[in-house]
Amino acid sequence: MKYLKILSVSLVIGIIFSITTAFIKASTTVNETVTVEDLVMDSIRKEKLKIYKERKLALQEALELYFHKAISAGDIVGAGVSIVQGDSIVISDGFGKRSIKENAKVDGETVFRLGSLSKGFGGVLATSLQADGSLSFDDEIVRYLPDFKFGDVNNTQKIKIEHILSHTSGTPYHSFTNLVEAGISVAKIANRFKEVTPISAPGLQYSYQNAMFSLGQEVMRKATGKDVKTLLTNTFFKPLNMSHISMDHSDLLKEENIALPHRRSGKSWQTTPLTDKYYNAVLAGGINASSLDMAKWMRFLLGHNPDVLEPVVMKQAFEPFITLGNNNKYYQRWEGHVKSSYGFGWRIHEYMRTADTTETVWHHGGSVNNYRNEIAIYPDADLGICVLINGNSKLARNVIPDLRAIVEKEFQVKEVVGIAEKG
Repeated sequence: MKYLKILSVSLVIGIIFSITTAFIKASTTVNETVTVEDLVMDSIRKEKLKIYKERKLALQEALELYFHKAISAGDIVGAGVSIVQGDSIVISDGFGKRSIKENAKVDGETVFRLGSLSKGFGGVLATSLQADGSLSFDDEIVRYLPDFKFGDVNNTQKIKIEHILSHTSGTPYHSFTNLVEAGISVAKIANRFKEVTPISAPGLQYSYQNAMFSLGQEVMRKATGKDVKTLLTNTFFKPLNMSHISMDHSDLLKEENIALPHRRSGKSWQTTPLTDKYYNAVLAGGINASSLDMAKWMRFLLGHNPDVLEPVVMKQAFEPFITLGNNNKYYQRWEGHVKSSYGFGWRIHEYMRTADTTETVWHHGGSVNNYRNEIAIYPDADLGICVLINGNSKLARNVIPDLRAIVEKEFQVKEVVGIAEKG
């Protein structure tokens, strides 16, 4: 018996030695040295990748079920969805149809109008320009727009870039949005604020804007000598290979793969025309993009493209500048809501995750031309979710927490994301 045990152990050792020797000999022919530890680690990586793919499939199936239910209920016509975890684009896909009148499906490259999701690009662009010395958030607006007037001279001199990008300039709610929608240039709108009476001193009160926010692009033009389209393209869109993005009406009309806008008509949906509103105010609401473009954008915002912009540079866009009052907004009704603030082109929320921990969310909604969109970045979870809808649907109010819950249930696999396939 003792002899048999010794023989068995010797046999096992011999097999391991033979396999290892053979593998090393084979590897040596290509100038590689492979250890048993390498073999073990390779096996672990393969197992993790297998788990990643299985959970990705489970997530895809759960999303299909969620959006199929919404489509069957008549809540939406179509949606483009992107989910990013770490530096991996997990989902960049579409659900439903581009048009209620046709059978063409939404996919990851279908283009939507972003509406106010565009403001997030403006805030991050400002941090990049501040980093290269072109401007500072603390600069007064009159430094770049000397003819700008809002209130008396003292008030005008106090208004800074940080105020117009945080909706705290003291402008009444949606001042001159009508001028933006009429297609008047931002340069001309800037000179009309002398007609408006401030509701507060700069920096004290949040009041959402399109016209005042879009003054940021005119400031950037004066600071750099380049228009905002050029700045966005050269700073972000080209380096990140956001190949379906555009910023004007004519380019949108050239797109073959586009989700048409819809409005409710009784219990059904009807397509509506593609308008040219807001392309004069790109930073307020004039960007078009696909869900794949938005996936690349979110991966960048999570800090995984430091060669384009260091995370520490863009950090200021996501720092609370003004606390938002509790006005029963849809995002304030999400479970666990604690408080909300506004940074620069971004809302910053805190939600309870457990009894004694909170989670930060960088978020914005967008609505234009009967499109309705949502984006949310969870920096602590290294997670991004974006949903683009080709109709002003009530689904948008809760789609972010709904998808967050689905991701958590089906795909919370931090240990495998690092070796997952890259998007």
